[in-house]
Amino acid sequence: MTKQTILGRVAQLARANVNALLDQAEDPQKMIDQLIRDYTSNIGEAENAVAGTIGNLRLLEQDHAEDVAAAAEWGGKAAAASRKADELRGAGNAEADRFDNLARIALGRQLQSEKEARAAEPIIASQNEMVDKLKTGLDQMKAKLAQLQAKRDELVARSRSAEAQNTMLDAVKSIDVLDPTSELGRFEDKVRREEARAKGKEELAASSLDGQFESLDALGDAAEIDARLARLKATSPA
Repeated sequence: MTKQTILGRVAQLARANVNALLDQAEDPQKMIDQLIRDYTSNIGEAENAVAGTIGNLRLLEQDHAEDVAAAAEWGGKAAAASRKADELRGAGNAEADRFDNLARIALGRQLQSEKEARAAEPIIASQNEMVDKLKTGLDQMKAKLAQLQAKRDELVARSRSAEAQNTMLDAVKSIDVLDPTSELGRFEDKVRREEARAKGKEELAASSLDGQFESLDALGDAAEIDARLARLKATSPA
């Protein structure tokens, strides 16, 4: 996987909306476990890419520094050769042209070193930018991974809580089906009916007893009437 591809993957994962992904998932826990694996794997790849990019960047920077130093060194050699040529020419020495040629060679090397240094500068800037982006993406992915792990722990806890709640509700439902209190209610109704029946019998018995006393009173009245009638007849003249 190239660094550009890794950078794109890092950016995609760093921007991912975890909650939206979980909302669309049939099994959020499996989905989040897969996301954690993806993030962990891509973080490892991105870290390797960052390390490789930083290593290449340091080599480029080292080469650039050497080119800059070489350009300065060749510039110094060209200046020294030119001065020597001027001295020899002033003294009428035929070697002056040779030192001018050496100065030209040194200036050519200086120019080549400067070109190589300038060519490396945009590459170094690009590599620095990529390293910064990868580091930023890595930080975001690590934060997202921590969010995913926390979300997974939350989902597991909620799942266990929901499972326990459903187990309790199922138990309550089964209790409702065989609710012992309903049997008590029916037994209480039976007792109340028995009590009502006993009360009815009691009232009926009381009514029968009252009737007997009324009959007894009626017999007493008849006897009194007969006695009074006898007394009337006894006192009446013949």
